[in-house]
Amino acid sequence: MSSLAVSWKSRTALIWAALLLPSVLLGQNPSVSVAVDANANRHTISPTVYGVAYAGTTILTDLNVTLNRYGGNNTSRYNWQLNADNRGSDWYFESIGDSSSTAGERGDTFISTTRSGGAKPMLTIPMIGYVGKLGSNRVKLSSFSIAKYGAQTGNDWQWFPDAGNGVSKATGANIGGNDPNDANVFSNSSFQAAWVQHIVSTWGTVPNNGIACYILDNEPSLWHSTHRDVHPTGATMDEIKSKIADYAAQIKFLDPTALVAGPEEWGWSGYFFSGFDQQYGSLHGWSSLPDRTNHGGADYLPWLLAQLKQTQVAGNLKPLDIFSVHYYPQGGEFGNDTSTTMQLLRNRSTRSLWDPNYVDQSWINDKVQLIPRLRGWVNTYYYPGTPVAITEYNWGAEGHINGATTQADIYGIFGREALDMATRWTTPDPSTPTYKAMKMYRNYDGNRSAFGDTSVLASVPNPDNLAAFAALRSSDQALTVMVISKVLSGNTPVTVSLANFSGNGTAQAWQLTSANTITRLADLGYSGGSLATTVPPQSVTLFVLPSGGANLPPVASLTATPASGIAPVAVTLDASASRDPDGFISTYAWAFGDGNTASGTAAKVAHTYASPGTYTAKVTVTDNGGATASATALVSATTDPNVIRAPSNLSGAGSRGSASLTWKDNSSNETGFHIERASSGSTAYVVAGSVAANVTTYAESVARGTYSYRVRAYNQTTGRVSGYSNVVSVRVR
Repeated sequence: MSSLAVSWKSRTALIWAALLLPSVLLGQNPSVSVAVDANANRHTISPTVYGVAYAGTTILTDLNVTLNRYGGNNTSRYNWQLNADNRGSDWYFESIGDSSSTAGERGDTFISTTRSGGAKPMLTIPMIGYVGKLGSNRVKLSSFSIAKYGAQTGNDWQWFPDAGNGVSKATGANIGGNDPNDANVFSNSSFQAAWVQHIVSTWGTVPNNGIACYILDNEPSLWHSTHRDVHPTGATMDEIKSKIADYAAQIKFLDPTALVAGPEEWGWSGYFFSGFDQQYGSLHGWSSLPDRTNHGGADYLPWLLAQLKQTQVAGNLKPLDIFSVHYYPQGGEFGNDTSTTMQLLRNRSTRSLWDPNYVDQSWINDKVQLIPRLRGWVNTYYYPGTPVAITEYNWGAEGHINGATTQADIYGIFGREALDMATRWTTPDPSTPTYKAMKMYRNYDGNRSAFGDTSVLASVPNPDNLAAFAALRSSDQALTVMVISKVLSGNTPVTVSLANFSGNGTAQAWQLTSANTITRLADLGYSGGSLATTVPPQSVTLFVLPSGGANLPPVASLTATPASGIAPVAVTLDASASRDPDGFISTYAWAFGDGNTASGTAAKVAHTYASPGTYTAKVTVTDNGGATASATALVSATTDPNVIRAPSNLSGAGSRGSASLTWKDNSSNETGFHIERASSGSTAYVVAGSVAANVTTYAESVARGTYSYRVRAYNQTTGRVSGYSNVVSVRVR
């Protein structure tokens, strides 16, 4: 072959390589259309979905987050008096003291640190029944001392060699029958109430101390595993119901303004099966579960909510104000695996948070649809509208861009699905891409500029490859659009179509990629209601579109206080959180749901619901440009369980020297009836006599004359009385 032929073939190959480079080597993906409608699916994004755990002041400030959670396994065993805890199975069942011996110092420092960072603290209150204790001079103690219980398969060889893991080396089985008092002391609700009293005395009640809520313990259906040294038998449904009611009552007695969250269950199995049944099923199979059978085959959390709805604490208050659970994906996502297979699974599995058609690809093998499921449970079994929280979650890969795109996807889902509260476990290191993905929502420019606070529609064809979320920002009326490219390779052309938004034609663009830096790109011009760009693989891109001045509709908000009570119940309806992003709200129109209406310029109104029933109150706000928006709140007016219905159909007859009466008993909870008599023409009634419950006749001897009689029922235990019966006139000869 000649050198000329070789040269020609080489040049040809180079030409073809150049032609194919954009599509082959750069791997450009098919274009994606993102449809944004600023007037569709509008609702407020709760700022409390951007929560973390155990963050310090600097990180809280940098992330501009709203919640900081103190929780986890060790908090179940915190002894506030000693300022120490037992670590359970997390660390050889050791009781370890904090550096400070000051009672309650851990909680006080956490509250102070969190408040200094501009966030609200969430504090876990132990319910398990035992808390850690220390030896002399605050030395460590162990629940499974090797000296006492024999050789074990593991121990804290470096720091506390006598502390075993509670698994017998001889048998390979868990050590049973240990004395929980070896490293712990008994604790009950009174013990924990003293801690709440300390918090109230030190920091004030909730309006002053800034505490978002008190959390009732941690993952109680796993106590038999994580804390088997003090609670070796799985917790039953009845145990958890009783503990929640007991501890919530203690908290709300000391601070009626406090919010209480629970039950903090760990995940999928913990939603449906009690700890007792999870333990039993793991040992004997899942075909027949005793605790479930004892409760008519009911699912655990729906049953718990229904039972708690029937329980009132501390003077007519509901035990749980926030329905909170934990959720971790079960396919291995929560870890550091960044293989191609695992990255693609992370891209898909966030669908379990919302998608009613997505079947989780782990052992769950079911349609989780977590946020809609939780909201459906509270609306069906508890008080409709009760806030729903996911107080632990983590999809792993914090140090990889795949973890960052997943976290960005999760934040977007939380806002779009109107979740009320969320705290990530825990807080990523600031050097990681995942940390910076969180900053993309809350502080992308270092000046605390954030993603919008009113969610609007953003639809994409396949969120496994590219997800998008949009929100209006009330501070400057800008439209913010977050585009998350999940694909592992290749650039993706993106066209964002804009409906019902009039911008100024220029958009800021901020981007996080595998380079692990938030970068401001060149501003993008757009026209004709669409914005075109190209995003790199595994990237998070935020577009900020300033408002062009068109009137934006207001955002309505409505709360009812109290939301439930015994009829007649006086309720304050508050729409003061309603706002207008580009003007002001001029009028409020009220429909109370009982046929009554009102209107005016006041953002709050008082209304009394006279009759038992469930009512949907509605406010319609109108802004200065004539645009409107509405919000609703449910009010439940219940029948007083202690009310005594008045007797009726009183009739009487007179004879020589006596009068006799009969009436209809309309109540079932009286302990008797008082019969009252007055001379004809007088209203000065006196009690002529009394009869026992269920008796509907009375006769007495009385002097000749004409008398007026009336009857009413009473309950000696409650001190309640009914109204009076009709009055009857009796003539005695």
